[in-house]
Amino acid sequence: MKRIVFLLLVSVLTLSACASPVPTEPPAAAPPEPSLTPVVIVQTVLVEPTQAPTDVPPPTPLPPTPEPIVVTVVVEPTQAPAAQQQVSAPTADPNAPITLDPVLGKGVFTSMTISSSNLTLRCTPREVTFNVTTSNNAIADVLFYYRVVDVDRKFAGTIGWKAFGKMTRNGNGNFALTFKGEDVEPNLRLDGGWFDFQFIGLAKDGNVVDRSQTIESLVKYTFDCP
Repeated sequence: MKRIVFLLLVSVLTLSACASPVPTEPPAAAPPEPSLTPVVIVQTVLVEPTQAPTDVPPPTPLPPTPEPIVVTVVVEPTQAPAAQQQVSAPTADPNAPITLDPVLGKGVFTSMTISSSNLTLRCTPREVTFNVTTSNNAIADVLFYYRVVDVDRKFAGTIGWKAFGKMTRNGNGNFALTFKGEDVEPNLRLDGGWFDFQFIGLAKDGNVVDRSQTIESLVKYTFDCP
């Protein structure tokens, strides 16, 4: 068996030596694998200028600045307005007579005044002067009536009128009377009440010609200072 193997090996070597050698080709270069990194190719190109550069125009000169024109304006000072003097309201004269509404005279007495709206028993003013004027020639005398009622006038209807007497005749239809606080009868005095009054025109024979309205709630009657 070993002999047969030996013969076969010799045969193979003999055949290999007799065969002509075949030139071997160099291995082909493997194609380059694509790379993920981009390849940058820089190429310089010279471009010849076709036109000569144009000259830069000189700057446009600015127009000359005109000289300022000075205008002188003369303003005359205005005079300050004179300070207005404070005009105080006229002070009412406490002694000035108080004029009554002519409506209260009913056309019989065209003018009626009183010297005060307060009448006191022990303070001032202690008296009030009444003046009336009539254009009715039939009136020869004027009789003065009065009463004192509570300030709320709740009992005015129960208080009667009292005749005080005739007024003084001053001529030209003028009549005057001064009434004092103590002239109110003691049983008619009411501290803080209203002093009501009325003028009654009398003819020469003593008959009533006409009368004014009853004048109420204008004069306050008090015992002491109001």
